[in-house]
Amino acid sequence: MSLEASGLACTRGNRQLFAGVEFTLGAGEALWVRGPNGSGKSSLLRIVCGLAAPDDGELRWRGSLIHKLREDYRRELLYIGHAPGLKDELTASENLLFAASLAGARATEADVGEALAAMGIARVARVPTGRLSQGQRRRVSLARLHLARHARLLVLDEPFAALDTVAIATLASALDARLADGASLIYTTHQPQTLSARQHHALDLDAWRPRPAQP
Repeated sequence: MSLEASGLACTRGNRQLFAGVEFTLGAGEALWVRGPNGSGKSSLLRIVCGLAAPDDGELRWRGSLIHKLREDYRRELLYIGHAPGLKDELTASENLLFAASLAGARATEADVGEALAAMGIARVARVPTGRLSQGQRRRVSLARLHLARHARLLVLDEPFAALDTVAIATLASALDARLADGASLIYTTHQPQTLSARQHHALDLDAWRPRPAQP
């Protein structure tokens, strides 16, 4: 099982963010995507998820182009973006049940309760997420990690943001468990973490930024 990127390029507006990006990520391995703000980290993650098309290059999952795999690829993927992606009027439990339904996964109230408990926020299960703190909302979103057991590729944009020390340790432990189970992880963060991956790669997007030609 592997994800292979070759020659990926991305342009936003009139500015090319990166070009020629290449990497290979195997089972149980993690890839930390680094770079300054505006370097295209979130754009690269969206390309990996098939939510945006690259200007050039290709992505293969298990040897096949992801745009040809379509739903088969998405069923093996869990993407949690920088924004929590929660509906304020729904409770934490209702949001997770809704997210599981959209992903085509079966989840019960008990499953959701266990997921929230694993993130240390079982007490907010029946609270509308619009009334939660930023850190609590983040943990509700991250509880999807405990529901999407089928996912083999985890793509997380700034998962450690807005979390306190205890929540960061809880999340790192959950990611370690998924990596040990053979899942692959791609993530961005401004708070470097030590994760127990079989191999921990780093991709610095600033190194893939096109440079102006010298006169």
